Amino acid sequence: MKSILPFTISAVIFLFPAVIFHGCKTTSMSSKGLYDGREIVLRLEPGPENPRNSEGDFITLRNGRILFIYSHFAGASGGDFGNAYLASRYSDDKGKTWSQKDEKVVGQEGDMNVMSISLLRLQNGEIALFYARKNSASDCIPMMRISTDEAKTWSDPVQCITDRKEYFVLNNDRVVQLKNGRLLMPVSLHISPGGVWGPSSAKGMMYCYISDDNGRNWKAVKEVPNPEDIILQEPGVIELKNGDILMFMRTGEGVQYVSYSKDSGETWSPASRGNIISPRSPASIERIPSTGDLLLVWNNNGTDQKRTPFNIAVSKDEGKTWENMKILEDDPDGWYCYTAIHFTKKNVLLGHCAGNRPKGTSLAVTQITRLDLDWIYK
Repeated sequence: MKSILPFTISAVIFLFPAVIFHGCKTTSMSSKGLYDGREIVLRLEPGPENPRNSEGDFITLRNGRILFIYSHFAGASGGDFGNAYLASRYSDDKGKTWSQKDEKVVGQEGDMNVMSISLLRLQNGEIALFYARKNSASDCIPMMRISTDEAKTWSDPVQCITDRKEYFVLNNDRVVQLKNGRLLMPVSLHISPGGVWGPSSAKGMMYCYISDDNGRNWKAVKEVPNPEDIILQEPGVIELKNGDILMFMRTGEGVQYVSYSKDSGETWSPASRGNIISPRSPASIERIPSTGDLLLVWNNNGTDQKRTPFNIAVSKDEGKTWENMKILEDDPDGWYCYTAIHFTKKNVLLGHCAGNRPKGTSLAVTQITRLDLDWIYK
């Protein structure tokens, strides 16, 4: 499978209306879905004073517990500029069931919120927690905290970007550590003239910030060239087997654009059309530990204004082609995106938004979907 249904969509990044809901519901379940290999094991739905739950990530602790930290919005607004803090749930049975009560991890540090989490087990054994601290429409900076006691406590935050004060988008589950130990943080820089988010703000400039000392210090590399001058947003990166780095980017061109680095993220090839047909919605790609293949999670749809269905596919040739495509969700009104991918020995967990667009819950619902790895290849 080299390409998948063409699709274009015109949505402004990260700006969706919020709705106040009455009757908060947290659901932990194990219901079979479209296929035998898919289980919905947790849904975090909005409720009173909690208009949105979204953009989380996973980490497996030394004792086997899986921790999921996500953005818990509080107050009246579930928009990207609403109040939010970081909360957690955990599983002690490899993701089959989850705790029913939130534990607050990081309070609301910024003038607006903290959100969009990446969790990473560093090569030195520490756990790194990354998140966006948002103060205004022109001030959003990635932060990092370190835990040396398996997420019981966290260090004071380190500001990862210090060379400029602007609005940087770091998606959830995006920070990676290369085999050589370097940390790569792919971000999209958005300029808001006069501090007001407008149509021109949607166009992002693609950067990677790098750290060679486990995140204590960071530096910027050159911007990814954009010769077509198109709207690029929400980059992700994956290290390929030959050492190259693949960057994939959300666009409004009906396809994910790509760029490559051959020097551990220092320089990047011009952004160009890739082979993943996609709406203006983020894709996620990670390597399956047991097989070495790449797993792609994205929306395969040729209809405007939709982030559905919710799909997976596998690449056995480092992203050149994709096969074993499956549909995980196909609600025509569903809104499936911002996926965190986490592997256990026999399964993969997907933490993702799973709201309903007509009901106004597009980004308000977070769902954890559990897949059988053997089923992915069937």
